[in-house]
Amino acid sequence: MLLSNRVAIVTGGSSGIGRGIAIELAREGAKVAVADVQQAPKIGKYHETDLATTTVDEIEKLDGEGCFVKTDVSDESQVRNMIEQTHQRFGGLDILVNNAGIHIPGDSQALSLANWDKVTGLNQRGVFMASKLAVENLRNSRAGRIINIASIQAFRGGGGPAYPTAKAAVVNLTRSMAVELASDAITVNAVCPGYIETSIQDYASLEQIEVCRQKTLLPRFGKPRDVARACVFLASNDAEWITGTALVVDGGWLAGLM
Repeated sequence: MLLSNRVAIVTGGSSGIGRGIAIELAREGAKVAVADVQQAPKIGKYHETDLATTTVDEIEKLDGEGCFVKTDVSDESQVRNMIEQTHQRFGGLDILVNNAGIHIPGDSQALSLANWDKVTGLNQRGVFMASKLAVENLRNSRAGRIINIASIQAFRGGGGPAYPTAKAAVVNLTRSMAVELASDAITVNAVCPGYIETSIQDYASLEQIEVCRQKTLLPRFGKPRDVARACVFLASNDAEWITGTALVVDGGWLAGLM
């Protein structure tokens, strides 16, 4: 297994992409702390319509070790607790996956300032805070990894003013922290998904989903496992000399725009 005896935190790990990442890290031998505001998975109206088990349940089916830590990553005290609980349960930290995020639809005139703060507070500030607070533990690892889940929206307009802006900031934060932490042998990378079949897509209409289908060059939408396997690679020894990059996992969407 690629990640035997390594310890990981996956934020937003109860549902969607985070759930897929946590399961695949565990499949490769990692001990995984699933951090989220709720343990039960979110049930979607288009995708993930029939989930009946928790992420920790799925990890245990693989004979892996997992635990749930209730965490709102926009709250500093809860992020500190997330890291402390992980350290106490598993004895350290090797991999931090900053996946938790939200999207609130609305253009610059419709989106309230409160919702702007909510989106950027979780998607941008939360990534910085979790990374900042995890560094002390990651420095004690022989394979320290930070993996940030951004989006192809980081590279293009549309999608409202808050979400793409926050995701673009995550890509540049990734580069900045990669420079900062290289001397500690901690790699920092981002994964940028396209349309992935998760409950976060509930805000979209069927017409909007069809537009996404037409823009995705490969003949299917992405699944959480597609993003998860990219994260497994970046967390593994195979990627120990890769840092500061933004890996696009989008079925060819961005290539069709170039």
